[in-house]
Amino acid sequence: MKVHSGIKSIPLTLRMNDAVNQEQARTKHMDKLIATGGKPLMGEISISGAKNAALPLMISSLLTREATVISNVPHLNDITTTMELLGQMGVELQVDEKMAIEVNASTLNSAVAPYGLVKTMRASILVLGPLLARYGRAEVSLPGGCAIGSRPVNLHLKGLEAMGTDIIFEGGYIKAKAKRLKGTRIFMDMISVTGTENLMMAATLAKGTTVIENAAKEPEIVDLASALNEMGARIEGAGTDQIVIDGVEELGGTHHRVIPDRIEAGTFLLAALVSGGKIKLRDVQPHHMEAVLGKLVEAGAVIEVGEDWVSLESPEDPIQPVGIRTSPYPGFPTDMQAQFVLLNSVADGISTVVETVFENRFMHIHELRRMGANIELDGNTAVIQGVSQLNGAPVMATDLRASACLVLAGLIAQGETTIDRIYHIDRGYECIDEKLAQIGASIKRIPGGSFANHVDKSL
Repeated sequence: MKVHSGIKSIPLTLRMNDAVNQEQARTKHMDKLIATGGKPLMGEISISGAKNAALPLMISSLLTREATVISNVPHLNDITTTMELLGQMGVELQVDEKMAIEVNASTLNSAVAPYGLVKTMRASILVLGPLLARYGRAEVSLPGGCAIGSRPVNLHLKGLEAMGTDIIFEGGYIKAKAKRLKGTRIFMDMISVTGTENLMMAATLAKGTTVIENAAKEPEIVDLASALNEMGARIEGAGTDQIVIDGVEELGGTHHRVIPDRIEAGTFLLAALVSGGKIKLRDVQPHHMEAVLGKLVEAGAVIEVGEDWVSLESPEDPIQPVGIRTSPYPGFPTDMQAQFVLLNSVADGISTVVETVFENRFMHIHELRRMGANIELDGNTAVIQGVSQLNGAPVMATDLRASACLVLAGLIAQGETTIDRIYHIDRGYECIDEKLAQIGASIKRIPGGSFANHVDKSL
């Protein structure tokens, strides 16, 4: 594997021995963030590229023997994991100092995605479709915690089987073979972003036409389709519930820039609002954020938008509670649910937040209660009575977006809040502590050990 000499910003090499991997994991799990509340967040920041767009874009390189270059890639743990996964397959990668990644899959020598990597990043399942389409076989570990028959994996497999794939399960692995995938009509039983992406990538090299019905509409899918079309694919309808893909014989290379991260942008806007501050975000696409921006305005924020920027000014009056019901794009994103639970926790009144996309995504509520939030949980509905003040407390992050919620809670709480298990947040927010400090937050990272001094400041 080749690594560009300008990879100074990535201290993790792509071929670490097991001892270093174990030490990294141990120290990373011990990291903490300490936040002290009371300061309004003020200033300007740039938004990073979207992780959920960058991952499938990197994996789409498996579809071609030509080099692809993906720029505006965020510097995150999941990106490093994807690089390591591709590297273990024999793919050559070069990274420059601006996190543009050149991926050359002409040297691929393995079609196996091992459990050790897949268990840490469920998006690894996305290699299944491209490997089948170009190489006719794939062995991909079942994602961690995902039993056979569960909906997320079945959506991928059902579609691939309809395209002519033979699939067996053996030793915790999906083992799939296909001479050449064949175009067909696929109806998604439920809307799935990764399912849509996997089948769309597979269909680019299939014989004939594939129609994906009830497809996901997220901007990240549109971004992937745009890149694939740049590579020579023939895809129409991305961004609607019906995507049509006319298969081609081969794909070429491309140079594609990742779209901005709409969830990171929404998180920073909300941080400014709940802290009583004022913020301007650069490098964003406001039209990807209409559901979130509408709810921020409903809460009392003053929002202005331009072609590639958005600004927010907090109201002088108390924040107003907003009702939230998550749903697939273009509805309100589940990835902003935890942050709006926090907003409603300090709003002037009662609100409800209904989670319809993911089960068990209210674990942050128990931690917010430790800080004084008044929240009652009834199934997939949270009933929230706003309080005038949260109080600092030791809390534990349970997932990526819960981590962001708790960090922001610490920045508005009275006193000091220690957020444990922050390795979750490093999977999806690029240098969040540094960006928050840039706009006035009182926040510091406590490393977990000696190795963390090399890993954590960049990841």
